[in-house]
Amino acid sequence: MNITHERAVPAAIVGFGWWGRNVARMLASSRAMRLATAVDPTSEGRDAARAVGLAAVDSLELVVADPAIQAVILCSPHQFHSAQIELCAGAGKHVFCEKPFCTTGEEARRAISAVERAGVKLGIGHERRFEPAICDLRECVLRGELGTPLLIEGNFSQDKFLALPPDNWRLSAVEAPVGPLSATGIHLVDLAIAFLGRPVEALARLATLATSFANGDTLLISLRFESGAVASLTAILTTPFAGRFALYGSTGWTEIRDRAHPESPRGWDVTTVKRGGAPNVTFVPPAPIVQLNLETFAEAIIHGRPYPVTLAEIQTNVDTFEAITRSALSGRPEPITTRNDEHRGRSP
Repeated sequence: MNITHERAVPAAIVGFGWWGRNVARMLASSRAMRLATAVDPTSEGRDAARAVGLAAVDSLELVVADPAIQAVILCSPHQFHSAQIELCAGAGKHVFCEKPFCTTGEEARRAISAVERAGVKLGIGHERRFEPAICDLRECVLRGELGTPLLIEGNFSQDKFLALPPDNWRLSAVEAPVGPLSATGIHLVDLAIAFLGRPVEALARLATLATSFANGDTLLISLRFESGAVASLTAILTTPFAGRFALYGSTGWTEIRDRAHPESPRGWDVTTVKRGGAPNVTFVPPAPIVQLNLETFAEAIIHGRPYPVTLAEIQTNVDTFEAITRSALSGRPEPITTRNDEHRGRSP
């Protein structure tokens, strides 16, 4: 199923459900990474993998013992990520982990430490960083064209989970206690960190208003950052797809609106206004951002170059995830404790 070249990274994928199958489809034409094996505990998942030409096993241990596999892509429930990363890294495998990376800061610290000890690459499924409009905005901010960043607003909502059976782990108050956060909101948290740096406080409001989801369908997050900047982020699991990211600076602002879900991008509408100027509205054509993320990870392995999301940012994201979860359940502002100075600024 793959079009490969001689240096394509041979990889295994763990979890061949909805997202694992999307990843396999997106890598089918990749010349940087070649999927060879799928790991899934269910016969249905293994049968689906074999149907697209992959070998299929039920144990991660079999994959990490295979010297032909260089990298492992984790599309498993996030409660298993930390232990799976430690196992893979201990066997010398590079690891790409779907979001959320882990559920607690301590789990993330153990996983990142295992990666550092092994000297392997670590990638994360925050494909929204690879959207061309987001990349352009980051360059614009770095050049100071919008002045001092003051506030970010973001919304990432979708109704895909309405088709899930009630016992699916994604709807569990135990396995995914703040459903909109792990589903979509965590992508916005990652973007806020990319633009504004380290957050120090989180306030979250979680509600179940239009579904029977045990872990909520409507989420509002407010983050305060070390710089004093703030972010207001929302995620809903019952409204039709909506994607919006806006950054307001002291001398201008930019708003990016997604035309479709990131699994099948249809481009982005971008509006920028600078002080004294008229609104500039442009269309950015679609790009395969999930594939771009995975191939950037593969190229980091092949060429030994840094992966663009640093270990510090991955750790900060999980510390923020944990604080948002606490706040959503307590109803109070929660401090974000990040003990990652040893990682600050470093890339995996």
